Amino acid sequence: MTRLFNDPIAFVDEATEGFVAAHANRVHQVPGGVIRSTKSEPNTVAVVIGGGSGHYPAFAGLVGQGLAHGAAMGNLFASPSAQQIYTVARAANNGAGVLLSYGNYAGDVLHFGQARDRLISEGIPCEMVKVIDDVSSASLEEIQKRRGIAGDLTVFKIAAAAAEAGYSLEEVVRAAESANLRTRSFGVAFDGCTLPGAEDALFHVPEGRMAVGLGIHGEPGISEQDIPTANELAELLVKRLLEELPEGVSSARGARASVLLNGLGTVKYEELFVVYRRVNQLLKEAGLEIVEPEVGELVTSLDMAGASLTLFWLDDELEKFWAAPCDTPAYSKGSVVAVEQLDAAELDIPDPDAIPDASDESRDAAAKVLAALETTYKVIEENEEEFGRIDAVAGDGDHGIGMARGGKAAVEKAREVKERGAGAGTTLRMAGDAWADRAGGTSGAIWGAALHSLAMAIGDEKKPDAARIAQGVRDARDNIMHFGKAKVGDKTLVDVLVPFSEVLSERVEAGDDLATAWQAGADRAEQAAKDTADLVPKIGRARPLAEKSKGTPDAGAVSLSMIIRAVADVL
Repeated sequence: MTRLFNDPIAFVDEATEGFVAAHANRVHQVPGGVIRSTKSEPNTVAVVIGGGSGHYPAFAGLVGQGLAHGAAMGNLFASPSAQQIYTVARAANNGAGVLLSYGNYAGDVLHFGQARDRLISEGIPCEMVKVIDDVSSASLEEIQKRRGIAGDLTVFKIAAAAAEAGYSLEEVVRAAESANLRTRSFGVAFDGCTLPGAEDALFHVPEGRMAVGLGIHGEPGISEQDIPTANELAELLVKRLLEELPEGVSSARGARASVLLNGLGTVKYEELFVVYRRVNQLLKEAGLEIVEPEVGELVTSLDMAGASLTLFWLDDELEKFWAAPCDTPAYSKGSVVAVEQLDAAELDIPDPDAIPDASDESRDAAAKVLAALETTYKVIEENEEEFGRIDAVAGDGDHGIGMARGGKAAVEKAREVKERGAGAGTTLRMAGDAWADRAGGTSGAIWGAALHSLAMAIGDEKKPDAARIAQGVRDARDNIMHFGKAKVGDKTLVDVLVPFSEVLSERVEAGDDLATAWQAGADRAEQAAKDTADLVPKIGRARPLAEKSKGTPDAGAVSLSMIIRAVADVL
């Protein structure tokens, strides 16, 4: 279990502070994460990586010369918010555009996508590469749905080396995608991890058993088997990865690949070396030429007892970039040429706390926004345990915790900015940013996007009316579906949001006042949430365990419907 902490809520902030203090010669802290503390070549591409904390050395430990230019850091196992990613990317930008790269998790997809759009709107070219190396998370036919695990390192390394070589943004993306499609990983676990302050692990594996096929956020595996010997584990991992050769590789015999044997937290180096001994034998017997392998902790999951094997199939360009020198707090190879330290005063960091002007009407309406957020948080507080229970059926059970963190942060920020004279739109926007920052994960991304969409529709000039609010809900629906790729029937919050938005808009257009239209939408939302019990998830973290969720409604759909009903009373 995680033993050393002060306040669990402050764990990530304090860990980041200590990390930066220990590695000030390589990293500099900015709002939302870290960037290199050394100067980069002007007019080169910046590679910004990121994801939840709890995976060290991913992601902050991979920032430095020859590797990432910056890392956006979310809460434990929770995506950084769009605001955090945007701020880190702005600070890391060298003038030739930004590549954002991250594991393919729903919250990351939402937040990084929003940050990309914002950077582009400000004239900063930006592209994204989602790492998809986990073979257990989707079939080869659905490879774009796979998650990123230890293969994050190969993609980040290649992208950064290409940027160091002076490649254009388009060419950096091409090299990163080539690495992405040539990386395969497979993992196992012997027990789950424990969040700081939690009384028990996120999951347990029965005594003498091993979970097979898993991600890095404390999810249980997709199957179980008896714990093997080290040799038998090596054979299991190698056999699965050799079953699926990437396009362009016809046979393992004569091919070149790097091999990464990764410990997820409590499987330590000596154990990994025992396993790698047999991995090395098996791969050489298959005729594979192994190039610069890595054995150690590369992408972890706090104290999770598990390991994963990655094969990174090389060509000439990828081998050159894989071997290129780098110097970061957690990963180094070769010898880099020392460069000048960065002058922090020169960084381009926007002020996230600036309050724009607002009309008196809008400032008055901010009180109603605050009341709605307070009611929202009350619903979450009263049902936090139940939300977690529902989510744990096929997920990791953190929906209630995440919603509580986000809701509380949103209320606190709304109170603060309202007192500083913010209008309704700004109050809602900054509350949404706070929600996303503190909650992280998929729900944090969704609620941050929803509140931001409402904020943009409401604005700071006029008193919000029914038509403007209905438009904001439609915008929220469209943005969430665009970035998250969920649709009705996928067993997500979208199954409630879409019918609620439709009924709200129809009733407003028919002439109903906001309270009446919202009540009608709330009735439809409640039924839609109940109906998700008959569905199986088609996207997201619960999808590999889809059948387990049959008969249980979606946690996000249930929480949204309850919040919609409670807000009706405020209206």
